[in-house]
Amino acid sequence: MLKTGISLAALIVATPVLAQDDQIVVTASGIAQSRDEVGQAITVIDAETIETRQTIDVVDLLATTPGVRFSRNGSVGSQTGVSLRGAETTQTLVLIDGVKVNDPSGIGDGYDFGPLLTGNIKRIEVLRGSNSVVHGSQAIGGVVNIMTGVPVEGFGANASIDYGYSDTLSAKADVSGTSGIAAGGIGAAYFRTDGISSAAGGTERDGTENIATNARLTLNFTEALSLDLRGYYIHADLDYDSFFGAPADSSDVSKMDQYVGYAGLNLALLDGKLTNRAAVTYLRNDRDYYFVRGTDPDYGYSGTNLRFEYEGVYAPVDQAKLVFGYEHERPDYDFFGFGDTASARINIDSVYGLAIVKPFTGLAVTGGVRHDDHSQFGGATTFGANANYSPNGGATNVRLSYGEGFKAPSLYQLYDTFSGNAALRPERSKSYDVGFDQSLDGGRAMLSVTAFRRDTRNQINYDNATFTYGNLDRTRAKGVEASIALKPVDALTVTGSYSYVDARDRSAGSANYGHRLARRAANAVSLSADYVWSFGLSTGATVTMVDDSFDNAANTRRLDGYALAGVRASMPLGEHLEVYGRIDNLFDETYATAYGYGTYGRSAYGGVRVRF
Repeated sequence: MLKTGISLAALIVATPVLAQDDQIVVTASGIAQSRDEVGQAITVIDAETIETRQTIDVVDLLATTPGVRFSRNGSVGSQTGVSLRGAETTQTLVLIDGVKVNDPSGIGDGYDFGPLLTGNIKRIEVLRGSNSVVHGSQAIGGVVNIMTGVPVEGFGANASIDYGYSDTLSAKADVSGTSGIAAGGIGAAYFRTDGISSAAGGTERDGTENIATNARLTLNFTEALSLDLRGYYIHADLDYDSFFGAPADSSDVSKMDQYVGYAGLNLALLDGKLTNRAAVTYLRNDRDYYFVRGTDPDYGYSGTNLRFEYEGVYAPVDQAKLVFGYEHERPDYDFFGFGDTASARINIDSVYGLAIVKPFTGLAVTGGVRHDDHSQFGGATTFGANANYSPNGGATNVRLSYGEGFKAPSLYQLYDTFSGNAALRPERSKSYDVGFDQSLDGGRAMLSVTAFRRDTRNQINYDNATFTYGNLDRTRAKGVEASIALKPVDALTVTGSYSYVDARDRSAGSANYGHRLARRAANAVSLSADYVWSFGLSTGATVTMVDDSFDNAANTRRLDGYALAGVRASMPLGEHLEVYGRIDNLFDETYATAYGYGTYGRSAYGGVRVRF
């Protein structure tokens, strides 16, 4: 168990990568930017880190970054939510290759990270803090931006396969290249496991099968005109234990198909000073649930979101950019089961504008406003501003940020036959943070510290008095995040993170006023180290420690803190072949991220990787 009084100096360690070596980010303003222009807190997990860690589950990578808390209902593939800086899991906006993938058929439009495996994912950006000016509804806690690889010059191919505990098989391959005006790539990943019992103390294993594919094609017709096409697909087949009452062994099955598509046209005008992007994006998420495998589905949900996006960037001079845009989206929701069917849809029209200005060397200031018009509740206007100042060419950066967030009520919360409330208003937040980044010893050490606070009002919750959803809650989260990346010699990389998150109920008159929000531990720390030996062997380890938390709003059901350790190694065999392996939960720690659900004990895996 970790204590609140843990020394910050002892825990300032663990963000995945010498993140500031990735100097270009896209999540802060929706366009490619130097980190020196961004006043918001962003962590980058790059392709090298993803490969080095050998991690199967995206959430296990996110858990080593500052400010992230998660909960998983048992085996790999089970329902998994991610909280940023103590916000609700439904207040995390998720993008895959530029497409918003939050599920319109979910109770709160949340994204289930359970079926999202690393597969052919090559980069993840995590933006912490409210940012609805750029990203619209749901970006209250922050944004998780998932990206597959861009095509390589010429031709390239990669493949890997590994096997391990509980008859787990994981295989993936991708190929990409460029020729003439075309650049493209395609990838596929397959994962299956017998798993563990999702119910703690259960005896039958809950397995999963997961297939993911991705494709990308860019056609550069001229230097000024190009077409981008992207697609992502996930099929997940999961055995799970019944959640009606306490988790218990059962024969329940869920099947999910997720379709993600993007088609965008890019046009540069005025000698490149004005760039335009017009795109159509599509999400469809189908979920079917079976009480017994092999029968017809007993109930199910389907959510789709069709979006049109226009974004313009005008840079009249090097010191100023104007970003402006219009978006239209039409989420819809369908349900069947228990002798009933239901469907609903809404329309949201949005306009936004941002100014990015560099008044003098070392200072970048960004400010913007957005208005969203919702066909049910009307309009919502949000503001945001941030600044980044470096007095010494980027060695020291001081960051300030203010952001507002809003989250539209979900279609389920608005229109469900039994519990819907068409009078719901959007959830609103105000987020503040201040921080600094310091580079030392010519970039061999990088330290970042950020203090933050967020106040959220009109938060939607189920009203036990009216048996409908209502704008009942207020919450507050405040804390400190710190990360460090060290490379004392070329062969050794050490990264780490610490975060203190004090997330509490601030709903006046509530019996839970002042209580900690459920499943949000106050303290979490992670440390990773990797060393490449002179003969080619790479060895590494990650240790993650998480504080006690509570599983319920009344703070009567405690989840004990835990410490997990994992080790890994890889060895190249010639230019194109590599063998690798890892042991997770090295010391066989017993723990839980959700009350009543099981977690993996010690488990080992090994495989082979080939590159061309």
